[in-house]
Amino acid sequence: MLIAGTIGVVGMVDLHRPEQSHGSSIPCARERKCAMQLTTIKIEKPDDINFILGQSHFVKTVEDIHEAMVQTIPGIKFAVAFCEASGAMLVRWSGTDEAMIELAKRNALALSAGHSFIVFLGPGFFPINVLNTIKMIPEVCRVFCATANPVEVVIAETDQGRGIMGVIDGGKSTRIEEEKDIAWRKDLLRKIGYKL
Repeated sequence: MLIAGTIGVVGMVDLHRPEQSHGSSIPCARERKCAMQLTTIKIEKPDDINFILGQSHFVKTVEDIHEAMVQTIPGIKFAVAFCEASGAMLVRWSGTDEAMIELAKRNALALSAGHSFIVFLGPGFFPINVLNTIKMIPEVCRVFCATANPVEVVIAETDQGRGIMGVIDGGKSTRIEEEKDIAWRKDLLRKIGYKL
């Protein structure tokens, strides 16, 4: 089940007030009072599934991410969904795995944040293998996170629409690592083949 929690109205901006006019003394037709509400949306997924959440700027994102994924790792199981920000404003999608496709479509629709995209990777596939490839796609603007952790996405909503403010990726830190923790970290990376 997708979970949304409302934090509340966090601010009103009156653009007619001089101290909030951003240094301009020329009236603007767009000046109005703006209310913004912050909400958190929990990403729904199995515990072992990795995903990448980002922002792009063009509808061809879906096809470009699909092509980049299959060219980087032939046989990869994945799905991408993209929240179109104008026109029909649909959730556009593609992928190679039905279960990942359903996850991507459902989570993207829950976010409904303009020009955001979400990529779900099938079991055994990891963001570290495709992240730079995705970042190099010309229309990709930024990546918010790449993780298998539980994630809450902080969404701002106004009368115009929704945008991603950031993410809460996993839990908060408990302490500073000690020598035994450093040894564990180094050993783990060698066991899984990321270090020699």
